[in-house]
Amino acid sequence: MKNWNGIIGLLLLTIVATSCGPNLSPFTQRLYDQQGWTQDDLQKIQFYLSEDIVLKRQAREGRSRISDGEIKIVDDGKVEKVTIRRGTPGVFIFSPKDNRFAISFDRNDDLYLMFGPNPKAGNRYTLLASDWKRRTGTISYGGKKYNIDTRAAYAALMVDLKRTRRVSTRSRTAGGRKIN
Repeated sequence: MKNWNGIIGLLLLTIVATSCGPNLSPFTQRLYDQQGWTQDDLQKIQFYLSEDIVLKRQAREGRSRISDGEIKIVDDGKVEKVTIRRGTPGVFIFSPKDNRFAISFDRNDDLYLMFGPNPKAGNRYTLLASDWKRRTGTISYGGKKYNIDTRAAYAALMVDLKRTRRVSTRSRTAGGRKIN
């Protein structure tokens, strides 16, 4: 009996916890067009990320050493990796042109990613890369070039969308009519 109480309690806790979270929906070109938001409006919207994005960059430092008339070049390989997890909140920074949004998921406004509508993904605002080669894309992040894999190509912007329907109804009841 104690096990059932624990299971029921855990189930209720799970239901309450999941019902309190945001109702995330994809941010699409249609939604954007229908609402006619300005840049000021976009700055008030809390965006979220639909998928993990992993940025990788090779940072090499070469040193040379001359010893006994020989030149030895030592390459120290370093990899910079930035991970932005699914569900991470982000904010609108600017729009460089129509239908392109710079969204920052970091405290530094210089660290942003570009998103735009993707016809192959139902015009969802997905991550944009400057170049795609086979399974790798190149993006700029904080003034540095990073590589991403194709899984990140469909990482999209999500918003907490609560739909309400306002219908105003005017009604009256006819009182009837009699012959004079």
